[in-house]
Amino acid sequence: MYTLLSGLYKYMFQKDEYCVLILGLDNAGKTTFLEQTKTKFSKNYKGMNLSKVTTTVGLNIGTIDVGKARLMFWDLGGQEELQSLWDKYYAECHGVIYVIDSTDEERLSESKEAFEKMICSEVLEGVPLLILANKQDVPNCLSVPDIKTAFSDSAPKIGKRDCLVQPCTALTGDGVNEGIQWMVKCVVRNIHRPPRQKDIT
Repeated sequence: MYTLLSGLYKYMFQKDEYCVLILGLDNAGKTTFLEQTKTKFSKNYKGMNLSKVTTTVGLNIGTIDVGKARLMFWDLGGQEELQSLWDKYYAECHGVIYVIDSTDEERLSESKEAFEKMICSEVLEGVPLLILANKQDVPNCLSVPDIKTAFSDSAPKIGKRDCLVQPCTALTGDGVNEGIQWMVKCVVRNIHRPPRQKDIT
């Protein structure tokens, strides 16, 4: 009887856990995005003052529950010397969120280089990819079409995976809900069936 009740309890209340990496250059807004995500999806979570978010050295960790899914985020430092550590986390992840600073055109090629190195990893083959064009609230920032154009020759390297480019303003929370809901849908679906060829949307 206990086994039956225990199994029923797990079926009703246990969450399926998925690990999602948050990657991108330093100052792209990764930690701010994570804080906004935790604030929006976790009851009673009192987030840090977003104006006091500093550059991540190492990693930040956060967890949210969305329906029956539990997403565990690993926000990794984006400085050049820390990017070499990213691949140590690839084997454990079910999804990747790549954050681009839409206001920093000077470092766009650097961001693209880090992006291409990441997506070419065989370990990440088929893993859903959410690309966030962050800081869209800043006048004259790069638009989503601008970023798609800049990253266009990276498209063939993305391969067989779900991929979405999402406008976002992590500081205000715009685009956060949409991005997270998309990622949840993809990681859950990806677990249960082989990925199919997808173009960037």
